[in-house]
Amino acid sequence: MSAAIFNFLNANKDALFLAGRKLFSAVIIVIAGIVVYNIFEKLIKHVDASKAQIDGILLTFLRVGMKYALIIVCLIMLLGVFGINATGLVALLGTAGVAVGLALKDTLGDIAAGIVLLVLKSYRKGDFIEFDGFMGTVKDFDLFTTKLETPDGVLISAPNSSIWKTPIKNYSRSAKRRMDLVIGISYGDSIDTAYNVMREIVDAEPRFLRDPAPQIVVQSLNDSSVNILLRAWAPADVYWDVYWKHMRLVKEKIEAAGLSTPFPQRIVRLIK
Repeated sequence: MSAAIFNFLNANKDALFLAGRKLFSAVIIVIAGIVVYNIFEKLIKHVDASKAQIDGILLTFLRVGMKYALIIVCLIMLLGVFGINATGLVALLGTAGVAVGLALKDTLGDIAAGIVLLVLKSYRKGDFIEFDGFMGTVKDFDLFTTKLETPDGVLISAPNSSIWKTPIKNYSRSAKRRMDLVIGISYGDSIDTAYNVMREIVDAEPRFLRDPAPQIVVQSLNDSSVNILLRAWAPADVYWDVYWKHMRLVKEKIEAAGLSTPFPQRIVRLIK
């Protein structure tokens, strides 16, 4: 029995050596692929998304993309090691990719737009944004869609491609926001008195920022009123509280100072 095995090995030593070399090469390719992926995985895990300013969704996409890219590369190399022409497989994969891309072009467009939005950091979860006539707080954001909750509690789900194609207003990105408070006074009222009232309002509100400094100007001369503008900045997190409070307070202070807020007037002449 041992003699037969020896004779078989001796007669086929070249073929066995070639098969062993191919098998060894295949094992090396698989091990190398696993090592490369593990190194990449460790790099991803050590990335602190807050410090590196990389969104977790983008990290997940990179991890999955790297995994499948390594699988395809290793498969092509393995086929080459065993003498299988990988050109046909590559052509087949290319054709299949084109077919899938045409069938899923809208979905792929959403993914591409999602990646761009993630990289550019146009908005994050919790930001209040406006686009294409819609506005709301970003509740969820992935590679396909963005979900908003409007101020009246309506949930809007929008494809990322539709958002990327339109201008985006992000009301949460800046730490401060400007408000314009306009009050109309009569032409017979004193502008200086109105200015003094506005200055008292500014001095009494600590949440108005002093840099940039508040401005008080005559905004316009309308048909029935002289419009006085108070332009001031406030921290973004208290913007609406300050705005709503002073929309009421400006009217009350103006009237308390003896100034009037006139209604629009029309002079009608009857000609016989």
